[in-house]
Amino acid sequence: MTEPTHGAVLPDDVVAALIADPRIQRVELAGSRARGTPTSLSDWDFSVTAGDFDAVRDELLRLVSPLQPVVALWDPLSPQWCYMFILTGPAKVDLLFGLPHPIHAPWQVTAESLPRIDDHFWDWALWLASKQLAGRRELVAAELGKMHGHLLEPLGVTAVPASIGAAVADYRAARASWEARLQYQVPRAAEMTVMPSLPNQACP
Repeated sequence: MTEPTHGAVLPDDVVAALIADPRIQRVELAGSRARGTPTSLSDWDFSVTAGDFDAVRDELLRLVSPLQPVVALWDPLSPQWCYMFILTGPAKVDLLFGLPHPIHAPWQVTAESLPRIDDHFWDWALWLASKQLAGRRELVAAELGKMHGHLLEPLGVTAVPASIGAAVADYRAARASWEARLQYQVPRAAEMTVMPSLPNQACP
């Protein structure tokens, strides 16, 4: 099962990048891709077994860098350690390590955190688009509330967005305000990669 993106062939190139590290013992495709029931936007989930997780955890960005991810971060809200990255296409990839992970508090906005907030928002938006495409409207609504509490409200957005499109509009306006306040502009690579796949969205 392979699917081309601009920078990688999935799932083969992801598996090859990871097993190049001898501390990674096993990489298996999981989720809807493994079951044969994905949508065009479904995540590429991989179950990963590492012999020395603490060491591997600090090496993930280096290991996946040959794939040229436009977003790469540990999921702050996953109950298990999950490394998320987005490849051009876009294609969202989740590496699931099956080990307990502490849930992080809502974002605090600083010049240092704003690029990571941006990565988290676009990763979340792409994931929501995949769930909407699968017809999971109740989940999308619940996740928009969760997104508001964890990410949008700290940026100053006062109301829970009613749709993915509304979340994008609210986020971009709030980000612009913070960029002006902090005199710092977040790179737009993640936005330009994800936006064309979102409902009723097109790149500006």
